Amino acid sequence: MYEAQCAVVGTVITNPVKRSTPTGDEVLSFRMASNARRQDRNTGEWTDGGTLYLTVTCWRRLVRGVGASLMKGDPIIAYGQLRTNEYTNRDGIERADLEMRASAVGPDLARCNVSIHRTKAVAPESATDGDPGAAEPMDAEQDHDRVDDEVRESVPA
Repeated sequence: MYEAQCAVVGTVITNPVKRSTPTGDEVLSFRMASNARRQDRNTGEWTDGGTLYLTVTCWRRLVRGVGASLMKGDPIIAYGQLRTNEYTNRDGIERADLEMRASAVGPDLARCNVSIHRTKAVAPESATDGDPGAAEPMDAEQDHDRVDDEVRESVPA
C-alpha cells in the first residue's frame, strides 16, 4: 500500500456518516467525486473527462468541523494521504477502493460562498507586548473604514 499526500477538488456525493471505533474514537466518512472538464479550443465546447471517486475519512478534531459543515452536493477541497484498500467482496471478486485519510477539508471558494463560525475566540494583538511599532487593536467599524480608505486610494480617479 503506497501513501501519497495530495489535494483533491470535487463534490461531496454522500452525506457524511459518523461512527465510533471499538476504542471509542470517532470517525466520519463520506464519498466524493472529482470530475475533469476541458474546453476544446477549436469548438469552444466543454467536454467531460473521467471521474475520480474516493472515500474521505476524517479523524479527531476534523470530525466535528466536517460533520457540522458539509453535506451531499457541497463543493470541497480535501487534503490528506491517499491509500488503496484491497478486499474481496461477497461474490469472491477482488476489488480495490481509493481512500483519503484527510488532514484538512474545506469548501471550494471558487464554487461557493461560506460564513465562518470560529470555535475559539481570537485574542486581539496587543501593543503592550514590547513591540514599539505595534498598533492598537481596532474595532470592526474602524477596520472597515480603514479598508474602505485603502480601496479608494488604490482605485484610479
